[in-house]
Amino acid sequence: MGGNATRVLIVDDEENQRVGLASMVSAWGFTAETAADGQEALERLVTFPAHVLVTDLMMPRMDGFELLRRLSSQGNGPPAIVITAFGNIETAIATMHDLGAFWFLEKPIEPRALRVLLERAASQQRLAEEAERLKRELSYQGVLAELVGRSPRMQEVFSLIRQVAPSKAAVLITGESGTGKELVARAIHSLSPRSNGPFVAINCAAMPETLMESELFGHEKGAFTGALERRAGCFELAQGGTLLLDEIGDMPIATQAKLLRVLEDSRVRRLGGKSEILVDVRVIASTNKVLEEALRKAEIREDLYYRLNVFHISLPPLRERMEDLNILCEALLRDLNKKHNCRVVGLTPEVVDHLHRYHWPGNVRELRNALERAVILAGEGVIGLEHLPSMFSSAAAPSKADDDGDPNLVKIRVGTTIGEAEKILIQRTLQHTKNNKTRAAEILGISLKTLHNKLKEYGAAESES
Repeated sequence: MGGNATRVLIVDDEENQRVGLASMVSAWGFTAETAADGQEALERLVTFPAHVLVTDLMMPRMDGFELLRRLSSQGNGPPAIVITAFGNIETAIATMHDLGAFWFLEKPIEPRALRVLLERAASQQRLAEEAERLKRELSYQGVLAELVGRSPRMQEVFSLIRQVAPSKAAVLITGESGTGKELVARAIHSLSPRSNGPFVAINCAAMPETLMESELFGHEKGAFTGALERRAGCFELAQGGTLLLDEIGDMPIATQAKLLRVLEDSRVRRLGGKSEILVDVRVIASTNKVLEEALRKAEIREDLYYRLNVFHISLPPLRERMEDLNILCEALLRDLNKKHNCRVVGLTPEVVDHLHRYHWPGNVRELRNALERAVILAGEGVIGLEHLPSMFSSAAAPSKADDDGDPNLVKIRVGTTIGEAEKILIQRTLQHTKNNKTRAAEILGISLKTLHNKLKEYGAAESES
């Protein structure tokens, strides 16, 4: 980004100053526009997306401080060079670090210094845009933050993450245990304007009710027995960042009511405290519960549900996106090799076949655990069947129970439909009872009439026992 490709917006209430700067900047090959104050600058940025902002601090209507605050909160502001006649070291520190300014210059401006800073700021913006472009490309190739997947279901999830990340909207993530709900929350945080702020996660299912409020809202010294010192809660710890309320469906109903109040007015009061604290936190919630059922059972307050469910992302279980299994294994193996200092280069075809046959009730977390064990056992080279946990090989292998296995054991191949599995179970149970239908119905937990109807469906011969 150089020459007239670099757009510079100059903001100053003194007309001679801004016109003179614009003329000088244009002479250097930049494209310059001007605004008389912060409000006009925000309006100009809509139609003139500047690569670099040069702004005064002291201006009427909206000053430079407020302009930078607005741009910082939106997360889409260009690098800013601040100029002022009232500069001091405290102002410089506040502007550069708190408000995200790129540099600080006092009037009268040294042209050479300004030109160098413009070129550096433009270069920074170019690098930021290139990084954003690479992020988008990676997402289309099946990687977004720590998430991996090329399947249509995961690409839809990636698209939703990209859409909601820049906003301040609350997000509700649903999905079975082990599908990666926290990874989605972290991806939203990392792609948001709050990415430089803290990411704090609290597991609502792993905490006693007596400690939940203290963890969320904090407490003052002496607020309860054992409160030996003041402690900040998760909302305070996540100030300026993102708070993940994991497994929100397991939060006690009484605590849900207090949480709702905090979400509505953005203020928390520590247990035992007398004053409220204003918090700026983006809240993301997740649950593995079926939402409709949780609402019906009153496990989630309806008003809290609607407050959190501004934007819903549903994660598919691994068994519904098995086309992602290979790319998931590649990504996990790279991570696990680094973690354990191993040199595993891949999986044997037999292992790949077995992994594809498995049902994965524990989803990606279960896959990671299985591969981690295999990587440790293998150490280097390729992972073979002998490195997999026994349950994978037995559960995934073709059924041999009919021939040489335990006659009382029914093995059903992964991928078998419910109807086919039911037929196999009924037929094997009838073999076990030597075609005693009454006894078979008792074992299966169904009525004799239902068993007869099933046998008719299968075309089996009818004979009363």
